[in-house]
Amino acid sequence: MVGVEVKGTRNTWSVEDSLEELALLADTAGAEVVGALIQRLQKPTPTYYLGKGKVGELAELKEKLRYDVVLFDDELSPTQQRNLEDALEVKIIDRTALILDIFARRAQTHEGRLQVELAQHEYLLPRLAGQWSHLERLGGGIGTRGPGEAQIETDRRLIRQKIHRLQKEIEQVRKHRALYRRQRTLRGIPVVAIIGYTNSGKSTLLNSLTPTGRGSVFVEDKLFATLDPTTRRLTLPNKREVLITDTVGFIQKLPTTVVAAFRATLEELEEAALFLHVIDITHQNAVEQSMTVEEMLTELGLGDKPRIAVLNKVDLFASSQEDISDFVRLIKASGQEVVLISAAKGWGLDGLLERVMEKVLH
Repeated sequence: MVGVEVKGTRNTWSVEDSLEELALLADTAGAEVVGALIQRLQKPTPTYYLGKGKVGELAELKEKLRYDVVLFDDELSPTQQRNLEDALEVKIIDRTALILDIFARRAQTHEGRLQVELAQHEYLLPRLAGQWSHLERLGGGIGTRGPGEAQIETDRRLIRQKIHRLQKEIEQVRKHRALYRRQRTLRGIPVVAIIGYTNSGKSTLLNSLTPTGRGSVFVEDKLFATLDPTTRRLTLPNKREVLITDTVGFIQKLPTTVVAAFRATLEELEEAALFLHVIDITHQNAVEQSMTVEEMLTELGLGDKPRIAVLNKVDLFASSQEDISDFVRLIKASGQEVVLISAAKGWGLDGLLERVMEKVLH
């Protein structure tokens, strides 16, 4: 794995913490991490992203670590990726490609698969020129005459056509969702959306709040264990009903292609009357994770939505009471209400439902 810290950038995540998260993503994708390399630069180089000396260091580690893939913790340009593959003679995967691979594995619904496929094709299109470079290194002989520019242009045209078809299908999904939203509005049923960083416990909370739902939402201690949104009816203490939706988790450096492709799903958040922002209080980067979610909401134009900060996994919190109090004060300073729960143990859920009732049905 390779991480780069660019001096002067405003990033609340340290390069070490970001690489630790990349390792979790790699584990989710089924890869084994054998080493990590960090470089601090004034700015990434246009040729390799890394400095030339660091590329040489990485090449020297190949014999020792016997790696066959290098993961980069940022999105690389097509040129950078191609140059690195030529220099190291191994597959180069950036953070965007890794997340898209995980999404492709996790998507279960037709809509989810459409959105992932669109993001994959949009990522692949500018990188097509490098797909044939391995043929140039094979020399002459049968089967090694490169497809040439004509084949690349043919593939580009086919991918553009595929992107167009996927966009049309997703547009139909958006229209259907808009119709369902109008029907829900006419029936006057409020929507509550569960949001949060990936693996913060959103699906566990949905399962705990709606135990009579048709089957449990899949829960696993991995990033992006669930990808497709799930909506259920929830009865509040005063017997009124709301719809509660578990949405895809956020993550730092979420690729713009992914955000764009999942617009149909993210539009569900626009209708919500209330957000439950689930935060894993036990995570060493809980503050950074919550800030990442808040920044994403602002980018999506949803920063003004009412929300409750749901501090989850208090049953596992091993630090002092003062640490929790400090975190609660930090969250309250941002204007959010705070509720402490354990979604797995069912602790604090009655209090959470009371707060939801007050917020939604005031």
